[in-house]
Amino acid sequence: METSEVKKERFSDIVNSGKTVLVDFYADWCAPCKMLQPILQELNGMVDDNVRIIKIDVDKNPMASSTFQIRGVPTLMIFKNGEIKWRQSGVMSAQHLLEVIQSVDAA
Repeated sequence: METSEVKKERFSDIVNSGKTVLVDFYADWCAPCKMLQPILQELNGMVDDNVRIIKIDVDKNPMASSTFQIRGVPTLMIFKNGEIKWRQSGVMSAQHLLEVIQSVDAA
């Protein structure tokens, strides 16, 4: 799992890589975001190398927040081949996220 200040061109490369990419839009001050951190670490251990999990701090990356119309954190988005395949705000279990990733991969 990566915590990074993904630059726009690098972000584009990541989501267009052919892998399934789960993006966590978060903020350091957000309590639910902090609750999600260990869940994403658990999920990272459940997925294979064809799934990538990245985190984007909305306060440090306002352009990404604006581009994807992030209105609340945490917001999770799944990209496949550069397209948004799923989006939801809030905390959810690693198992639920795994099921969503599997359904995106199966489609």
